[in-house]
Amino acid sequence: MVTDAPESFDVLVVGAGLSGVGAGYRLQTECPGRTYAILEGRAVMGGTWDLFRYPGIRSDSDMFTLGYAFRPWKDPKAIADGDSILRYIQETAAESGVDRHIRYRQKVVAASWSSADARWTVDVEVGDDRRPVRYHAGFLYLCSGYYSYDGGYEPTFPGRDAFAGPVVHPQRWPDDLDYAGKRVVIIGSGATAVTLVPAMAETAEHVTMLQRSPSWITSLPARDALADALRARLPAQLAHSIIRWKNILMTLAFYQLCRRAPGPAKKLLRAGAARVLPDGYELDPDFSPRYEPWDQRLCLVPDGDLFTAIRSGSASIVTDGIDTFTADGIRLASGREIPADVIVTATGLKLVACGGIDLEVDGEVVRPGDTIAYKGFMLSGVPNVAMCVGYTNASWTLRADLTHRNVCRLLNHMEAHGYARAAPQLDEAVVEPRPLLDLSAGYIRRGADVMPQQGSSGPWKVRQNYVLDLLTTIFGRVDRSMSLTRRPTPAVPATPPDVEEVLEGV
Repeated sequence: MVTDAPESFDVLVVGAGLSGVGAGYRLQTECPGRTYAILEGRAVMGGTWDLFRYPGIRSDSDMFTLGYAFRPWKDPKAIADGDSILRYIQETAAESGVDRHIRYRQKVVAASWSSADARWTVDVEVGDDRRPVRYHAGFLYLCSGYYSYDGGYEPTFPGRDAFAGPVVHPQRWPDDLDYAGKRVVIIGSGATAVTLVPAMAETAEHVTMLQRSPSWITSLPARDALADALRARLPAQLAHSIIRWKNILMTLAFYQLCRRAPGPAKKLLRAGAARVLPDGYELDPDFSPRYEPWDQRLCLVPDGDLFTAIRSGSASIVTDGIDTFTADGIRLASGREIPADVIVTATGLKLVACGGIDLEVDGEVVRPGDTIAYKGFMLSGVPNVAMCVGYTNASWTLRADLTHRNVCRLLNHMEAHGYARAAPQLDEAVVEPRPLLDLSAGYIRRGADVMPQQGSSGPWKVRQNYVLDLLTTIFGRVDRSMSLTRRPTPAVPATPPDVEEVLEGV
């Protein structure tokens, strides 16, 4: 039971990861008069980059775009390891003063909007004893990502209990796992799997990546030669901005090629793989996905480390289905058996909307899956709440930063015109619902019903185009399709009777 009077803020941010720290910076620089706090459920900042501890964890985008626009990435590697990214987030928070606004071990469990009071009441559990604490906020900004921190997706494998060795999911990597000199099977073909294979192959006897179906994989240099040249000659911020825009435009151009001309794009990707695989390696079936490029996110391998491990013989890829686990490994649908001492289930994430927070508006439960995303960051009909969701075809931070700026524009517009409530107003007659995340990956299909949807046009359509989104953020109308309400007028208390009148009636 909450006993203390709720502390009140203009804005409450949920999550102190890459997005939450960026949100804090934008709030204090673009809305300097607003009070804010960042509530983080874990004991440290960093989000994804502190949670995941598996070998080789790294970015799957270059750090000039995954990093912040306002703080240059200075490390030599453009494709960075998890520790370097975590350190970058921590240093950014400390230098900007955002760290002073973070409150740790405060898990937000519910939030209720009152139109009469024009504010959110936010219920939080603090510490190991889950002590209840309550806050009030004029605006709620959810920077908690879209996957569950409690655990990843783990399908039921026949015979799993029969396997004699450890079975590990990358989201819960044990500190004491010893795989040196052992046979490892990694189930999966996504970004986590292609990261784990070369990292574990350095000390394991052999690593097998077992995939039901392959992914499109491309290799890029871990270091950006142009970045090294520019940073040696130009001020850090200018060099960072040039490299950032170079990478934005190159990524966007390749994405457009894949979507508009998938045939040539597939030939290009297959040729790149053939060039770095051992001579005579058959691309079918291991490097021939059944889907078009960018139907799912491309897997990036820096300096071709996955292919290097395959050429050295320390790693291999097997494309087949799983019949059952055995005591000594995995028997495949084809009847072949793969021996294993350790099995890693790199089987993906479990989606959760709005950080799993229970939302209510004037006593009515909000189901995110029943809403349509407005400009990719607000929910139809839900006032004064925003969520941060990144791009699927580019670095997360590109869209996250645009969302921070859109939130700040909306807050400033509301302040300038005396509005206390802003809720996107959906015209259902002209909007055809579609999945919010436009990829066919398994984790997205599994969680499609819990995530908000997007529309087919206008501010309800989520574009995968940073340039167009940037122009809209700068020049677009902040109040388009938005229902705005002014602050409620306080009730005037009844005039108390005159003292003499009271005495006369005695």
